Amino acid sequence: MTTTSAKASRNARPVATRQRPRNIVPHLFIGALLVYFVIPFWWIAVNSSKDAAGLFSGGSALWFAGRVDYIGNLHELFTYNGGIYLRWIGNSALYAFVGGGGATVLCVLAGYGFAKFKFRGRQLAFSALLGAVMVPLTALVIPTFIMLSQLHLTNTIWAVILPSLLSPFGVYLMTVYTRDAVPDELIDAAAVDGAGDFRTFVQVALPLMRPAVVTVLLLSIVATWNNYFLPLAMLSDSKLFPVTVGIGLWQSLASSNNGGGTSLWSLIIIGSLVSIIPLVISFLSLQRYWQGGLSMGSLK
Repeated sequence: MTTTSAKASRNARPVATRQRPRNIVPHLFIGALLVYFVIPFWWIAVNSSKDAAGLFSGGSALWFAGRVDYIGNLHELFTYNGGIYLRWIGNSALYAFVGGGGATVLCVLAGYGFAKFKFRGRQLAFSALLGAVMVPLTALVIPTFIMLSQLHLTNTIWAVILPSLLSPFGVYLMTVYTRDAVPDELIDAAAVDGAGDFRTFVQVALPLMRPAVVTVLLLSIVATWNNYFLPLAMLSDSKLFPVTVGIGLWQSLASSNNGGGTSLWSLIIIGSLVSIIPLVISFLSLQRYWQGGLSMGSLK
């Protein structure tokens, strides 16, 4: 009987399972991608603390020099040439938020119309939209310049804002998302309750479209903020330049040793760092809307 109980106790012990070794290849790949994307940002953050002597002293480009002077570099950046950099930042903000915000409004309205309304020529118009997505934006700069020059709008803020209002990819994204995110049953129920098309769009459809709206808004703002070729072709007055074209102007001056030489490179680096801070803040402040949209989708 003792032998039987001993066998039973041995059988009752939990059997140790061999754990599979974790596959470290995906972790190494993600780590390599992280390093690849972080190194340029680290480089610009480190070298923004150096003066012209520190940049060309031959020290490590990925570490701080003996003197860290962010405050002095920022003061020189904001006061150089009468504070022209602050004007460039203001121009970029104007172009990005007016152009990007207007593009988002048009994309939301057009995407909702394509997804939920049946009208003659819808398939043809949507096919033309898909074709427009395939066209590079740089290929449209010269025709746009000719058209706006005939309207006497070149070298004005409208030469940058008006082309930025068009986003075929944003319309396509909103159309595809709205088809699945906004059920037709909800729209029919709202119509039965007496809601009109505008009220149905604002109170029923728009809250469900929020993650896609934020996505299109960020894509439009970032694309307009980082746009270089369009304002370079449209604008000739340096006071209307966005920060991308302005920094490019400084770079050409520094390369040709006119207007500052080596001292201008420190302004270019610290100016590049400052120019990406608004984009980082925008992403960090709007990411909660993506998380809310994902949670809403999981509950469905």
